[in-house]
Amino acid sequence: MSTSSTALLDLELRPGALPTLHVGATRDAPGWAAAHRDALRAATTEHGCVLVRGLGLGDPDEIGAVFRRLATGLMAEKEAFAARRTYADGVYSSSAWPANQPMCMHHELSYALEFPGLMLFACLTAPTDGGATGVADSSAVLRALPSELINRFEREGWLLVRNYNDDIGSSVAEAFGTDDRGAVESYCRANGIAFEWQPGGGLRTQQRRSAVMRHPATGERCWFNQIAFLNEWTIDPEVREFLVDVYGADGLPFTTRFGSGEPIGADVVQLLNEVYEAATVRTPWQAGDLMLVDNIRSAHSREAFRGPREVLVGMADPVRLTDCAPTVEVAPR
Repeated sequence: MSTSSTALLDLELRPGALPTLHVGATRDAPGWAAAHRDALRAATTEHGCVLVRGLGLGDPDEIGAVFRRLATGLMAEKEAFAARRTYADGVYSSSAWPANQPMCMHHELSYALEFPGLMLFACLTAPTDGGATGVADSSAVLRALPSELINRFEREGWLLVRNYNDDIGSSVAEAFGTDDRGAVESYCRANGIAFEWQPGGGLRTQQRRSAVMRHPATGERCWFNQIAFLNEWTIDPEVREFLVDVYGADGLPFTTRFGSGEPIGADVVQLLNEVYEAATVRTPWQAGDLMLVDNIRSAHSREAFRGPREVLVGMADPVRLTDCAPTVEVAPR
């Protein structure tokens, strides 16, 4: 075990665990967050994430106040792929996802043209088993991937294919904040999203994005995408088989492809998830914990769990893709 002092914070650094700051409980957590804001953000930039343990955060209002003290600005989620509960402006539940299925590594909203630079998490209720939010260094992941695969993704980017309906996944209204066709089409055109309305009112979209970019603050090259997480081969095999039977191979709620449109094989997805796992650090949640994650420097995940789990999420400090040296150009449609 070793400790490091980063911007006046005494962080506990242990192999395989999140960088952790142990603090004493306070009656004014928002005030504490404001006083330590710059140091926490500097440590998050340096290490990719920081877990703050001991604050004793106890209710959504307090957590929202802490989030607002730490963020430059909280974002409203757009293009959601799963439902969330809204606690307050910019304060959400974790994405609704089956407890027995892990959420693989991803960068929040990496398929959007504007995404959070900072993710904020706070644990109200810790599960009895599992449920950790793992974190993986995206630069380390990039260094570990085969150069020929990286080169292809740099040239082509990656393609997210989505099918919206009212049966599974996000509906059009949940993803775009409206079910007005004109408004949805205007949003898609402005954000480089190809769209096609389906018989019965469903919507199919495709959007091509960069898989590799540079951190806007450090210039570091990062593997920044949701290629593995949103790919059909990451879905539980029985669930995937059911979805294909019901909706067809081209009707899955979401999947990813190479930027050329060519399917991504199960072997590539397996490789990506193996590299992520080798780079993952994790610490089980305790009620009252706070965590900051640099959304560009670090990918995050959610392990399968048992028992109740309530982790609140804030998406903060919006960053434009154009400020991150993307390798694939996105033009309005």
